Amino acid sequence: MRDLVLLGSTGSIGTQAIDIVRRNPDRFRVVALGAGGGNVELLAAQALALEVDVVGVARATAVQDLQLAFYAEAQQRGYATGDFKIPKIVAGPDAMTELARWPADVVLNGVVGSLGLAPTLAALEAGRVLALANKESLVAGGPLVRRLAKPGQIVPVDSEHSALAQCLRGGSAGEVTKLILTASGGAFRGRRREELAGVTPEEALKHPTWDMGPVVTINSATMVNKALEVIEAHELFGIAYDDIEVMVHPQSVLHSMVEFADGSTLAQASPPDMRLPIALALAWPERVPGAAAAVNWREAHNWELRPLDEEAFPAVQLAKEAGRAGHCRPAIFNAANEECVAAFVSGRLPFLGIVDTLARVLAAAPDFPEPSTVEEVLAAEAWARAQAQRMISTEGEGA
Repeated sequence: MRDLVLLGSTGSIGTQAIDIVRRNPDRFRVVALGAGGGNVELLAAQALALEVDVVGVARATAVQDLQLAFYAEAQQRGYATGDFKIPKIVAGPDAMTELARWPADVVLNGVVGSLGLAPTLAALEAGRVLALANKESLVAGGPLVRRLAKPGQIVPVDSEHSALAQCLRGGSAGEVTKLILTASGGAFRGRRREELAGVTPEEALKHPTWDMGPVVTINSATMVNKALEVIEAHELFGIAYDDIEVMVHPQSVLHSMVEFADGSTLAQASPPDMRLPIALALAWPERVPGAAAAVNWREAHNWELRPLDEEAFPAVQLAKEAGRAGHCRPAIFNAANEECVAAFVSGRLPFLGIVDTLARVLAAAPDFPEPSTVEEVLAAEAWARAQAQRMISTEGEGA
């Protein structure tokens, strides 16, 4: 039995993790739940159903609403007054960090954005196994995470990095020659750069494979999401950027591959379902039977792989350059991108302007130090956001 802390429990990763827990009560027990506080009704329902010890909300003003949601949920479940125990509630900007230190075997960090960095560091400091779904922890805070993480302490939740971790079991570290990340290609796969000039946010939000939030879906359309995953792969597995490639795979069945020195390439294949990598991260290195459906090998399959068009989608190369440069450049890349995506959605920036503006922000970046604290990472991000906003405003004035 493994005791779990689930951060971001009301989001997509968190709700799927809870589904896995409910189907495997002999393997997992949730002791703590954390969320932003935007959906206290769901959080209260999760907490009472799982009988957790503590619940955290990042927004302190949500505490009273959460307490009322507990009583409403208990009433709906038919509990008499006094027949149920309200979990301890922690609230405020440090709530997720406090929960990350809560006594447990595994901390699943599904927090969105740079707010997930401090909980990641706290879980590592506390010696927990970290099931990591928060990519900003590695993209923005890679040097901080590297200094704390012990070998094998971080288990990736992203499907691509989970696939790489599984494939890497097939050989020793010295035998690895290349990591190959697969990408669905997003809403605009196969289009040339000139065909992307006038695309709309509505078009960018139509992902052909995955049902994701708007920022991640647009990041998939620009290939920024894959660019961030390249940085993650470098940080997780210590492979040089020159030895990490991206292939477009529209079927999203081959989740990533590892090439070895003898010419062998191992791939991990499964239908697109995040419950598989989530379950594997919670139980690592063991597998959870029935976590997700397998490929139907009684059917014929046509799986396509083709190189990424780097002229149309330059984000991956831009991220590699940022990663090689270090000194907070990956954090700047990520923060500036969030501002550019918001500007695109609101009509203030064209689609191609997202990555073009990223390149300009990176070119203008001062020589930040290699970060040694969370505050230094956040300062670089604040500079990036302000610089991106200035460049977006300038572009809008010139339009």
